[in-house]
Amino acid sequence: MPTASSNAAHTPLPGEPERHEHSAAHERQPVSPTLPGATLADAGELLRALAAPVRIAIVLQLREGDRCVHELVDALDVAQPLISQHLRVLKAAGVVHGERRGREVAYRLVDDHLAHIVIDAVAHVQEEGRA
Repeated sequence: MPTASSNAAHTPLPGEPERHEHSAAHERQPVSPTLPGATLADAGELLRALAAPVRIAIVLQLREGDRCVHELVDALDVAQPLISQHLRVLKAAGVVHGERRGREVAYRLVDDHLAHIVIDAVAHVQEEGRA
């Protein structure tokens, strides 16, 4: 008997809605609708930390690799003090980690799941024609 693979392409049958592929991590960890309040509060804090356009742009830059503040300033055309302020928010929320390299600090994403949150939000807006 054939089994379905999560990596296999799925062609919808006539009348069947299209399915969007999700990462294996989403499939392995179902979210309960009755989560503890502390978990929901922490998730809300994380989303608040990601809820600024400059922080979204920083996450998108860091998904490509480690970046120093001056590299983010150049890439995003945003003033250094503002980049540093946004990095502090992201660091406090556990989104980024800074590692000193000589006189500079290189920032990286703590977890790839965080980049997926941002990528999914951007993709959703683009699909809806809002961008």
